[in-house]
Amino acid sequence: MNILRRRRQPDDGRPPRTAVLMRDVGIGDLVWHAPYFQKIAAQSEGSRVTLFVPPSTHARDLVGHEPWVHDVVDFDRRPRHLERRTGRHSGLRGLLELAQQFADRAHERVVIFTPRPLPASFASWWAGVPHRIGFGAPTQRWLLSRASRFDRYDGPGVAAYWHATALCNTHGWCDGPLVPRLNVRHDALDRMRAALATVAGPRCALAIGSSESFKQWGTARFAALAELLAGRGHGVLLVGGPAERAMADEILGALPPPLRSRVLPMTDRSVADTVAAMTLVDICIGNDTGAANIAAAVGTPTWVILGPRPLLQHNPAKLRMIRAPSLEDIEPRQVLSQVFHESDADRHPHRPQA
Repeated sequence: MNILRRRRQPDDGRPPRTAVLMRDVGIGDLVWHAPYFQKIAAQSEGSRVTLFVPPSTHARDLVGHEPWVHDVVDFDRRPRHLERRTGRHSGLRGLLELAQQFADRAHERVVIFTPRPLPASFASWWAGVPHRIGFGAPTQRWLLSRASRFDRYDGPGVAAYWHATALCNTHGWCDGPLVPRLNVRHDALDRMRAALATVAGPRCALAIGSSESFKQWGTARFAALAELLAGRGHGVLLVGGPAERAMADEILGALPPPLRSRVLPMTDRSVADTVAAMTLVDICIGNDTGAANIAAAVGTPTWVILGPRPLLQHNPAKLRMIRAPSLEDIEPRQVLSQVFHESDADRHPHRPQA
């Protein structure tokens, strides 16, 4: 390590060279943070920012092509438990490596999106970054150059979204909640148009993936829902990652043979391809997972099988929730009934509802 804490002079009238850092590890987390990062980029050098985000967010595939993204750096401090490894930025040695990365890029401002900003603020302070912006408890923010003070969110929704809103409101980057919008990569769209050419419409994506077991609705329930949809003439995509390959095969195997041609497993595609695929389906139903958040962010009506978990409030026009005291209380026919009832209400907003 060869870090000298050389203080840069950021107040020369030009926008600062900026990094934004997010600690949350999910694809969905990045989806709903992205519009706030874009607002910060608009007031940064070159109208771009460098993203320091966990590798599990797949940021390069998700937003790496956006004009407001200068670079993506893996912020690898707290990997998910299922990965069973130590993060590259864990411990003091890891923070010093993070500081070196800030120093090498000559950042003049770092905006930290986590209520525990102390490790990242230490690294940016050690690297000589003059503007260190974030929020959190008093014990967490003493190395911030500009600590944002606002009431901690204690409502029914996911707190991270409202904390991001409050942080950006405080600094004038926005004046209210922002709705996520993702732009599809043209090469990915061409690939997925070809891949889905044989899937008859109307198409429904089932987001079967889950990073945590408590978010997983279950193989048998998804198989029953896929059968109901295919039986109504829908083409069905089973969307997940490599970890869901066996699950998708099991769902397909559970279907009556005449319906299997209507169902396409999609567990070996990139995140960029998933974004493209979600623009080519009519609806999405699934777990509280990255794919469902992607679907809503590209404008596809989406239903999340949420159970008792905190509400997803970042896209009320496109993202609906199916709630119950537990996931086990939610039955496939109930899901189908709610989805088609609400879809019909959207198509015919003035029709009297029973």
